Amino acid sequence: MIIPVLNITNVQLTQLDHETWCVTAQVSGLSSPVGISSAWNDSYWLSVYPSSHIVFTELRHFKWHYHAVQKPISKRSIAHRQRQQQRQGVRQLLQALLNKLEISDTLDESSFPYRLSKSKYYVCFSHTAAHNKDEFNKKSHQNIAAISYSKIAAVISRRRPAGIDIEHNDVAWHIVKRFYSDNEVTILQTLPKNQRDYIAKLLWQIKESFIKIHQYTLAQGLGIDYSDVIPALTDDMNKDLITISHTNDQSNHQIAVLQADQTVVVF
Repeated sequence: MIIPVLNITNVQLTQLDHETWCVTAQVSGLSSPVGISSAWNDSYWLSVYPSSHIVFTELRHFKWHYHAVQKPISKRSIAHRQRQQQRQGVRQLLQALLNKLEISDTLDESSFPYRLSKSKYYVCFSHTAAHNKDEFNKKSHQNIAAISYSKIAAVISRRRPAGIDIEHNDVAWHIVKRFYSDNEVTILQTLPKNQRDYIAKLLWQIKESFIKIHQYTLAQGLGIDYSDVIPALTDDMNKDLITISHTNDQSNHQIAVLQADQTVVVF
């Protein structure tokens, strides 16, 4: 069985409260796979938010090497490989997080929300695909690992289920008008276009995070009104880390926006 080589970089760890941590990274394949062996290689933890991040010196992970004959790769095959890469990457990232927090546990994926088997921490993953289309068009006969990567993220929380969403693509305005609440659309229309598009993306991520927590259907979750958080999002656009209380939520969830990591966490 051929296992893809994963390269995890740009790792960021944020402690959101005394019971909740999230971690983000970039994962990609390596462009020059070679014969079977395994070795430990180093990758470094970074810190963007000194006041809220736990700073570590290194993250260790496996790299598997193998011989492969390069063949033309279809878009369907690219999508399949990228999903495998993301699935493996978020679990590898979670294990690194547990190691750093000195939590010895395993992931129970038998039902949603995911939990750790012994400590019962709640776990949620997110990933978003990205690849350079121009490079793919030029190098379509090369290993897709050379030109593709994914952003990946994970959150663990002891207190209750948490949701996380990492995304770098804007949401099309016609999608916003179709699925968002009337209040949200009305407020967004008053903003300059760049700001409107940015806030619309953050709202999408907030909605996705709540969908993961409550297991809403997509249509149901996208239609819920989160217009109460828009003023805080617009006022704090220059902050690296935004934390908002969702006042319309009876369970008093907190919303964290990690702007540099393009990540939203609801906890």
